[in-house]
Amino acid sequence: MSDSRVRDGGPRRAGLLLHPTSLPGRYGIGDLGPTASAFLAWAADAGQAIWQVLPLGPTGMGDSPYGCLSAFAGNPLLISPERLAEEGLLPREALTLGEEPPGDRVAFEAVRAGREQILRASFAHFRAAPPAGIREAFEAFVDASEQRSWLEDWTLFSALKAAHDGREWTAWDEALRDREPGALESAARRLGDETSYHRYCQFLFFRQWAALRAEAHRRGISILGDVPIYLAFDSAEVWASRGHFELDDTGRPLRVAGVPPDYFSRTGQLWGNPLYRWERFAAEGFAWWIERLRANLRLADVVRLDHFRGFAAYWAVPAGDSTAVGGEWVEGPGHALFAALRQALGDLPLVAEDLGVITPDVESLRDAFGLPGMKVLQFGFSRGSGHSPHDVPRHAVVYTGTHDNDTARGWFENLRPAAQQRVLAYVGGAPESIGWGLLQAAYNSPAATAIAPLQDVLGLGSDARMNLPGRPDGNWSWRVRADQVSAAHRQQLARLVDVSERVAPDPAAYPVVRQADADASLAG
Repeated sequence: MSDSRVRDGGPRRAGLLLHPTSLPGRYGIGDLGPTASAFLAWAADAGQAIWQVLPLGPTGMGDSPYGCLSAFAGNPLLISPERLAEEGLLPREALTLGEEPPGDRVAFEAVRAGREQILRASFAHFRAAPPAGIREAFEAFVDASEQRSWLEDWTLFSALKAAHDGREWTAWDEALRDREPGALESAARRLGDETSYHRYCQFLFFRQWAALRAEAHRRGISILGDVPIYLAFDSAEVWASRGHFELDDTGRPLRVAGVPPDYFSRTGQLWGNPLYRWERFAAEGFAWWIERLRANLRLADVVRLDHFRGFAAYWAVPAGDSTAVGGEWVEGPGHALFAALRQALGDLPLVAEDLGVITPDVESLRDAFGLPGMKVLQFGFSRGSGHSPHDVPRHAVVYTGTHDNDTARGWFENLRPAAQQRVLAYVGGAPESIGWGLLQAAYNSPAATAIAPLQDVLGLGSDARMNLPGRPDGNWSWRVRADQVSAAHRQQLARLVDVSERVAPDPAAYPVVRQADADASLAG
């Protein structure tokens, strides 16, 4: 999906929103292995030309992909044990390590322990007897220019965090907290084996993701990625680049991110992420942001910018407040940032997540750079919302719901009877098929791109919700069971693609990518 095609709406296409962790599989969490390949095959046969994923970075407290521990690293939990065995990077007998019974929830703590066993076993096997060509590919990855700006910081951060029993970086030894050169050099020598292990994990993640993305392209499916606007406080970049964040002399945040009271919460959402010192980034020509977007566009064909309104103005809450009510709006980097991105990267294949409190300055910024916004049909059944199917412009991405919404069925079941009748009068059908009613409305809307969470295709209720904003735990853990996805769903989706005149996947739109080419792209 090139930028010019994004700006004019492009061909009418359909897609599915499903994070890899939500795939079924043997190891307690979805990953980049055989079930991901099976999902791509199913989606292509269902006429789906887009696969949207959430951020792919390593997660920390709360397991949220929007609170990544790195802006650049990949999540080791997504590395497929089966693919490791296929490549000779894990003995077949080691596949039993960390195996969890399949279920419809990710038990993150247990999964981390099990996946750690598998990855440690793979690292030992790689060191002892690397398959032909793999050591060279690993060395090329480590030496690549794309990795130089972040890999060493990430691997040392990860090793130090483990050495400090998982405590956040402000609780480390003061010399390491403040990155005194001598302390860093000593730690790097002492923890050499551990940093090598974390380099290896990143190599595996990016190798497997490149192969899976190439497979998507072979099936004519593009990847829609996601970039969180903020990073977790306990992240490698905040530790390594304190001057770019609003922190005091000890590294503690002065103000934190959130949003004011809105649809999701009467007291707002207090995210707690440290805020950027945008003036510092501007003085450097936004070089870090340019590299961040460039890195994400190596992973995806188009990138969704989460909380786009924060680039126009963001909600700053004093550190220590218990809710987001006491925050204030602060002007963001706006036009200057996106002008720098466009100058460095050329066309910007981006989607603006322009939901929430949207003001004219947000719309002006979005439109100045030709970025499509988002429309969510669950918001579309009150007059003047702008999210009604008939109000959706061609130059937009329409959703039945997002990862932050309830499922279509759960949303409908929680409406008042009068509101339910209004929805049914608009989309037709019966209450038990409301997900398909919203799907049909989205597909038949003018929007060039229509996307639905897999939960809505399957007609699942609120227990399949991915995230409830403002809830501190219990989010992000939903998984689909293999027996929930059927040929009937696939056939019905394909029919809907056809009658709404959306374009089925076109493998000819993508060049053939071999694993060697994928490796070369990672090595710069």
